[in-house]
Amino acid sequence: MLGRLYGLGVGPGDPELITVKAARILQESSVIAFPKKRDGHNSYAYYIVDTYIDQEEKEMLGLIFPMTKDPEELNQKWSHSVEQIWEKLAAGKDVAFVTEGDPLLFSTFIFMMNLMRDRHPEAVIEIVPGITSMGGAAARLGIPLADGEDHVAIIPACDDYDTMKKAINDHDCIVFIKVAKVKDLMLQVLKDLNLLDRAYVVTKVTSEDEIIWKTNELAGVELEYLSLMVVRK
Repeated sequence: MLGRLYGLGVGPGDPELITVKAARILQESSVIAFPKKRDGHNSYAYYIVDTYIDQEEKEMLGLIFPMTKDPEELNQKWSHSVEQIWEKLAAGKDVAFVTEGDPLLFSTFIFMMNLMRDRHPEAVIEIVPGITSMGGAAARLGIPLADGEDHVAIIPACDDYDTMKKAINDHDCIVFIKVAKVKDLMLQVLKDLNLLDRAYVVTKVTSEDEIIWKTNELAGVELEYLSLMVVRK
């Protein structure tokens, strides 16, 4: 009898923002799978769930997902990770793959799920949604993402001035993720649109390491990867 693979959303950072269902599945699953960096550091999701699991009672499965665009290396590592999980499922073990935020929103689990379905269509996969960093940021800032007939967008920030400007012009509220590498360009766009006072950046939202930045505090700041920008016009 096959085990079940759970795509487990564990929220944006605060361990108390894990859902009751996610906490139960963490207790019931015999294998906890999590992304792991090449240098041995565990993922952000791993640290979120750490207080919920006894590692002496669980099989901890760290999976390496390299930060590279080399298709050959990516395919090799992803294929290996899928087969590692499949080995556990075939042995009848339930596997909880933990991911920060929600498993189906800009998540490592999406590619894992698609590849598992392609390689092993008989696999049983269940998604457990989680609170997103966007929702966490809105709550911490006290800013509504959408109200009435508002248009809201979630957009990966990129190094394209015109595209970023259009995104802001076309929506009432925009959450830009992956903003760290293009912070200066985003600040220039906001300045040109006279919206510097309508934007905030949040790093590691809801966690103990959370930092909330006003735009006038960002000069010379090197943002961490887990940073997003909320623009509310």
